[in-house]
Amino acid sequence: MDRSAPLVIVGGGLAGALAALALADARPDLPVLLIEAGERIGGNHVWSFFDGDLDAAGKALVAPLDPVRWPRHHIDFPARKRTLGFGYNSIHSEKLDALMRARLDPAAMMTGMAVTYVQADAVTLADGRRIEAHGVIDARGPSGPMPGLELAWQKFVGIEFAVPGHGLDSPIIMDGTVEQIDGYRFVYLLPFAADRIFVEDTYYSDDPELDVTAIRTRIHEYAAAKGWHGDVLREETGLLPVLLDGDPDIFWPTDDPVARLGVAGGFFHPTTGYSLPLAVANALALVEVGDWSSGALAAWSRTRFLDHWNNGRFFRALDRMLFRAAVPDQRVRVFEHFYRLREPVIARFYAGKLSLSDQLRILTGKPPVPVANAMKALFA
Repeated sequence: MDRSAPLVIVGGGLAGALAALALADARPDLPVLLIEAGERIGGNHVWSFFDGDLDAAGKALVAPLDPVRWPRHHIDFPARKRTLGFGYNSIHSEKLDALMRARLDPAAMMTGMAVTYVQADAVTLADGRRIEAHGVIDARGPSGPMPGLELAWQKFVGIEFAVPGHGLDSPIIMDGTVEQIDGYRFVYLLPFAADRIFVEDTYYSDDPELDVTAIRTRIHEYAAAKGWHGDVLREETGLLPVLLDGDPDIFWPTDDPVARLGVAGGFFHPTTGYSLPLAVANALALVEVGDWSSGALAAWSRTRFLDHWNNGRFFRALDRMLFRAAVPDQRVRVFEHFYRLREPVIARFYAGKLSLSDQLRILTGKPPVPVANAMKALFA
């Protein structure tokens, strides 16, 4: 044994890093070791959330990450254009990396080191070293298929440009007026400053294949059509799961002895794929566990996953309607139809906190897909 720690968190993405950060703040007496395969905590990402996604404690946890907040945001579709008056927030991953290095003891964080084998009481590193632990949490992102889950995908390429005077003061979270390609396509715009804008080309698609070169070209063409000409500051790619159906006992067997956090643990919004609100909630709940042995942590995290799974039943039905009932290039109509709803219902949808009356409101009116297909998909 080269080193031992009561709690080892494998994966320094959003979920693992926030868990380590929350423990460092609330339980400084608990030794924690965070292990990340990449050189930077959090990688290269922008994470976003709506005001209603986090409670006061959650907002306090992410406040040191200095989120950029806009008090309103917009949507734009062929038959509907709208401004929504509730806040939207975004965080650059570089802020997470800087905060973790400032808050955590260097001995509590290991970067640039992959973990090849995870057990309930130890992890094995790529260089062959074995680190024993009282408890282990696997917070790595999924490296391939997720058995037990039937998935579609939200995939994207995003480019941040230096564009003085781009003229946008609030995000456009869905510009669905663009040509529909590979399912539902929209462009997502974040004006981080008066001279910086992030342009993301996103697809709700049946497969995870991402043609980065073609999408990059579309982004530059979109920016040029807006009159935005400037240097590229950064580029990112992403692949978020959209959950249609599955068997939670196959995805996460009851006898699995290792706790999970993050997307690999099923902790993502079934429709949007957003994971920040659940990563925050799990990090705050973790500090209250008390027993950080692997057995207790595995039971705790699987119970939270099952609660999330059960709460997501309605969202999975909507996702099936989107992907199974709608012709791919007509999926845009489903989102256009959704945005007819009142702002509080939309906010609760994104927060994953729909009431029964909210669900009924979403299903009222003429469906944007053939009725027979919609009914078959909803009640499959």
